[in-house]
Amino acid sequence: MDSALSDPHNGSAEAGGAANGTTRPPSTPEGIALAYGSLLLMALLPIFFGALRSVRCARGKNASDMPETITSRDAARFPIIASCTLLGLYLFFKIFSQEYINLLLSMYFFVLGILALSHTISPFMNKFFPANFPNRQYQLLFTQGSGENKEEIINYEFDAKDLVCLGLSSIVGVWYLLRKHWIANNLFGLAFSLNGVELLHLNNVSTGCILLGGLFIYDVFWVFGTNVMVTVAKSFEAPIKLVFPQDLLEKGLEADNFAMLGLGDIVIPGIFIALLLRFDISLKKNTHTYFYTSFAAYIFGLGLTIFIMHIFKHAQPALLYLVPACIGFPVLVALAKGEVTEMFSYESSAEILPHTPRLTHFPTVSGSPASLADSMQQKLAGPRRRRPQNPSAIGRSKKLKVNPPKPNLSSICCCPPLPLGTTRHRKRRATCLRRACGGAGAKPGRCWAVNASYEESNPKDAAAVTEGSKEGTEASASKGLEKKEK
Repeated sequence: MDSALSDPHNGSAEAGGAANGTTRPPSTPEGIALAYGSLLLMALLPIFFGALRSVRCARGKNASDMPETITSRDAARFPIIASCTLLGLYLFFKIFSQEYINLLLSMYFFVLGILALSHTISPFMNKFFPANFPNRQYQLLFTQGSGENKEEIINYEFDAKDLVCLGLSSIVGVWYLLRKHWIANNLFGLAFSLNGVELLHLNNVSTGCILLGGLFIYDVFWVFGTNVMVTVAKSFEAPIKLVFPQDLLEKGLEADNFAMLGLGDIVIPGIFIALLLRFDISLKKNTHTYFYTSFAAYIFGLGLTIFIMHIFKHAQPALLYLVPACIGFPVLVALAKGEVTEMFSYESSAEILPHTPRLTHFPTVSGSPASLADSMQQKLAGPRRRRPQNPSAIGRSKKLKVNPPKPNLSSICCCPPLPLGTTRHRKRRATCLRRACGGAGAKPGRCWAVNASYEESNPKDAAAVTEGSKEGTEASASKGLEKKEK
């Protein structure tokens, strides 16, 4: 993903001069100002609306719109993967024909652009459909394997309204595929940016700092250290950048002297700004201080990038200015308000499934086995719901025709400690505890029989255990009521 703001004079003029054989005349100051202002506005729109939609996406229950959470491990690996991808594209353009590569990439982004644009305009188009519109439900399902090994590859649910949005997006896709017009390119680029900000979620602020810091180094190296990023940005005919002509006032819609902004300069800071918006909402103070602060910081950073590029007449890595601004401004506000700890301890992934209980601490169990047995008997004596039996278990019980005796809970939970028994008994006792207290596979009748046989063969050890159990019961009598209530 390109993340450099290209120089409108050197970069575009060199590209046009190579194609036409003549040097392109310099753009007017009005045209340059219009191009810069339009790029700034187009960068702000997907960040603002994508951040708002990310809040609804995190609270939604639709499986097809569930966000993709970026962890700290993903953030650390992302600059390496992006560098390998960028270098691979550069080598492809140097070795193979640029025409065939762009043809394959155009078909790929043609499909992705239609889906992204359809998902973007779907909430707006729903307001224009009449109430009696026949909205039928559809599902596109691709699976692999059969039986228990069946695995879903694609499971996409849509309705008739989505089909209408797909039809409108397909018109833009055909327009882009045939003409490569800059307006169609920008429509796809805005759709990609908005979907990226909406569906890519950082799990916490620390992960955002790791991601932005790594891409800060990535952007500076590939723009200032080599010509790889600028070369790929000029050769890559795909909607991975926003463009606006500087000679629009002279040539109209057929203008071809473009200034460009990579989508990486929009999506990467955008997902961090969306995280701060969700943090604002989690504070429940009815203010969006961190969101507006980071949004203003983005405007400042991108404006500074354009100013430096215009002064030095060279392509600039926008993240060089955006990362310090987008991280530094909110942290300074948090320091002033005393909320740095709350900011860095906030977990955005907890809001994706708000109804899922989270285990914050592990329960502690204390007391003697006899006291635990008494509490189990009291719970079993109370009213309880009858559970439906498993048909397979009913079949097995009818086949075996075994009626196990009613277990004695005190004997189940009062098995003698391991050092008192033999190796054979330790194995039986482990089986006893696993089946009696393990849940679904419990067979208390057999466990009771094992303990009864042990008590008959080892009466002294059993008596010692019984005395120890009584002492433990008296020692834990003061804590029994509190543990039962918990």
